Amino acid sequence: MSKFSRVRLAMAGLCLGAAVTIGSVPASAEDITYLLPAPLSLPAFGPFVLAQQRGYFKAEGLNVTFQVGKGGVDVAKQVGAGNAVIGGGIGDTPIIVRPNGVPVKAVAVLGGGALMQLVLDKDKGLTTVKDLKGKTVTVLAYQDTTYFALLGMLASQGMTKDDVNAQAVGPVNVWKLFIAGQSDAFASTPDWTALIMLAKKNIEVIPSDSLFKSMAQAIIASDDTIKNNPQLIEKVVRATLKGMQRDVQSLSDHATYLSGKINFLLDAMLGMVTIEQNNIGFAAAIIAALPVLALLILLQRQLIRGLTAGAVKG
Repeated sequence: MSKFSRVRLAMAGLCLGAAVTIGSVPASAEDITYLLPAPLSLPAFGPFVLAQQRGYFKAEGLNVTFQVGKGGVDVAKQVGAGNAVIGGGIGDTPIIVRPNGVPVKAVAVLGGGALMQLVLDKDKGLTTVKDLKGKTVTVLAYQDTTYFALLGMLASQGMTKDDVNAQAVGPVNVWKLFIAGQSDAFASTPDWTALIMLAKKNIEVIPSDSLFKSMAQAIIASDDTIKNNPQLIEKVVRATLKGMQRDVQSLSDHATYLSGKINFLLDAMLGMVTIEQNNIGFAAAIIAALPVLALLILLQRQLIRGLTAGAVKG
């Protein structure tokens, strides 16, 4: 083979290699904004976080940026106006805003029951919605669907917003003020309710769907996106459901692990097994934490309910 032929062969190889390399580069991910009604750090948004961290959105060709709105109704308005492609809320949210001309729908409801819960202070003698007449009730925001769910619960008992002192205080103070005794009740979700239970507060919990039809957490999209980009909706929902499945499994695994530790220590205290000398410190630490561990196991169902509330509906 001549020197010229070898050069031509080498150049052809380089071109082929470049073509293969270019062909193997994935298409750039589509940038979308996912607007949430409250801070991403809340446990209820675990499925979205895991979908992001585990690469489920990336696998669908999506580059997701999370932003926080001022509650579910505000999210719906922003999504309807095209300021965000997708949003989070409650299944009730589109029902509330569509009569006001906001063109959004729930494309997936992550559960079969209600997300909102009304938490009352039993130490103040409050056990029913009617007991709240003249009382202070904290809510996340007046633009959040949980506030409208509260109004629905009041209406079911022949009451209106004027019968209570409803205060919009944000995602942290909504439950902190209740713990401090500065509010008599608050519009809660299962993850906030779990925090109150961990604080050993004597409470009454009333799910909103025990008084009127209410739904679980939902993914919201505009009519325009649903019509013109249904593939995007499918990708978002598919990735989120994978994250939710992973989140529920993680909670179950942790509860199983903690339950095993507690059972081991109970057996040890009953003399059924022997703890080796070098494990005494570890055992003592676990025993000291038994009340918290036991409560975490009891709350497992409560936390999972906040993520799924039953079957997944699309």
